[in-house]
Amino acid sequence: MNTLNITAIPALDDNYIWLARHGQHALLIDPGEAQPVLDYLRAHHLSPTQIWVTHQHGDHIGGIAELRRQYPDCRVFGADNITLADETVRDGSPMHWQGFRAEAWHTAGHTAEHLCYLLHDGRRSHFFCGDTLFSAGCGRIFPHSRAEWLFQSFQRIRTLADDTLLYPAHEYTAANLRFAQYIEPDNPDIAAAAEKAACIPTLPVSLAHEKRINPFLRAHLPQVRQRAETLCGRALPSDEAVFVALRELKNTFA
Repeated sequence: MNTLNITAIPALDDNYIWLARHGQHALLIDPGEAQPVLDYLRAHHLSPTQIWVTHQHGDHIGGIAELRRQYPDCRVFGADNITLADETVRDGSPMHWQGFRAEAWHTAGHTAEHLCYLLHDGRRSHFFCGDTLFSAGCGRIFPHSRAEWLFQSFQRIRTLADDTLLYPAHEYTAANLRFAQYIEPDNPDIAAAAEKAACIPTLPVSLAHEKRINPFLRAHLPQVRQRAETLCGRALPSDEAVFVALRELKNTFA
């Protein structure tokens, strides 16, 4: 069986650049800064062969040009608005790296074109979710996108196997858990996660874990709907309406 190792490389203020390693080959996801990646590659004698991009924001693509200059054979994959991409991928595009299979998912919401990548290693799946899903949270909604689209993306993520590992691109867990506790103050799983959140990295996390603590994956639960309705001061007639209201509440949560 192929052996896959996945490492978080801290970058910028709170980004994680995910590096998957097989032998001396490396796969990079969202290299927003080149230098910490170059330092890691050289220290471990690795050569990057592919870069997967989730979306076009600078903290996810800022290091690509320099990495390509240093490793010209490394190929870049992304949506059709990623100008540095060698290959355009879209929802359902099959992908392959060092004998591992993967596919791209279109997960609109944070941005309209956002992609995630589902990588299979023969034992479990690994979901590189960029700024779509964070531990105990979700991405902000940028112009030309909609919270309703993010809700649909979350509904799809819920269909993954519970042991799927999730790899968000930011260390926002502690702040997100404060909001989660505001929504569900009596949830013991959220309280337990909050106690551990100071030990970073808090990622990756399993989907099963997120289903217990992430309010945006719990919008279907009566207690979450009731709390959201109380805070918003209006009836929320659907799970989607609860999700959108939670996102609005998070926007102004201190």
